[in-house]
Amino acid sequence: MNLLKIILRTYREAYSGLPKEAWMLSLVELTNRSGTMVLFFMTLYLTKKMGFSIPQAGQAMSAFGFGALLGSYLGGKLTDSMGAYKIQRISLFSTGFFLIFLGQLTHFLFILIAMFFLGLVSEILHPANATAISQVCPQHLRTRGFALNRLATNLGVTVGPVIGGFLAMIDYSYLFWVDGITCIIAGIIFRYFFRINRPATSIHETGPTANRSPWKDAYFLKILSLVFLMGLVFFQMFSTFPLYYKEFYGFMENRIGFLLSINTVIIVIFEMILINRLRRISSFSIVAVGGLLLAGGFSLIPLGRGFLYAAFTVAVWTIGEMLFMPALTSLIADLSDDSARGKYMGLFSFSFSLAFIVGPILGSYIYDNVSPHLVWMFCGIIGILLWSGFTWLKKSAPPHS
Repeated sequence: MNLLKIILRTYREAYSGLPKEAWMLSLVELTNRSGTMVLFFMTLYLTKKMGFSIPQAGQAMSAFGFGALLGSYLGGKLTDSMGAYKIQRISLFSTGFFLIFLGQLTHFLFILIAMFFLGLVSEILHPANATAISQVCPQHLRTRGFALNRLATNLGVTVGPVIGGFLAMIDYSYLFWVDGITCIIAGIIFRYFFRINRPATSIHETGPTANRSPWKDAYFLKILSLVFLMGLVFFQMFSTFPLYYKEFYGFMENRIGFLLSINTVIIVIFEMILINRLRRISSFSIVAVGGLLLAGGFSLIPLGRGFLYAAFTVAVWTIGEMLFMPALTSLIADLSDDSARGKYMGLFSFSFSLAFIVGPILGSYIYDNVSPHLVWMFCGIIGILLWSGFTWLKKSAPPHS
């Protein structure tokens, strides 16, 4: 009984103290990320339902990727000029419209155009959402605020495809309607909530980054280069990761999917507690160790066999992910100020979107043309670079960070 009380108190401490606005912003992120119910089944929809070829389906996904790349950059710029909350409203309503519209299209060219704009309008939400989190959470709560936001992201990415699978079995058109209507309803609730609960967004900090372009912030660009390297590793999950487990571990698709679910379960159960326990430790130190563990977990993949060992490697890089992601986002929020935070968050999202395009292509090329095992060796090298890079950057960190 005492153990149960300790566990309940630990969770209460981890989640308590966060502003209600942070919970609403995380709910918005959950709704947006649940859109993977459409993306996850888009290739099947285009090939099996619509009769397009596999290369055409790949082109459609690429169109979404390029739209997301542009959206992450524009989202940051528009956030600073129009406001984080207005951009999120625009994103939710526009995403809902384009999802429903996409489900009615039959001509491939129109589908390509709609996929591009869907990627654009859905991605502009993330820099605005991250900026809003940094505005409603005091500095000492930011890392936990971003951890809550990531929890919502992971739930959305996990729950979306599960619900989508059931809807697709009935009728693929339900995917577009349910996801689209959900986004529009979320937009209505969001608008009503923030009309009543107006966050304090008029505070303008002054400092070295005030009204300064992030492109001229050499220190920030060094961080982005490390973020891009981390993304090259992380997005192997969508390319060489399932291939390797299929060919060298002999896992069927359901086992590979179960491996990924371990990642989500660990994050949902432990991330908020872990971040709360580490709240007094420097973000640079947390990010450095997190990067090493994240990339290191992938580098362990070729060193063993069997499901238990595979689950162990997933646990290692998941712990790294839990350390790296929220602390890094909080660090970037601290490096910027209110006048330019949207641009900083936009470039942060942009670096991830770029890694999402480059990482799978580069990893697949090495896997197919050099050696499958070499992919994971490179992951280990990147892990060492991440740890060394963030440790070095900590020594020259600006005073306001």
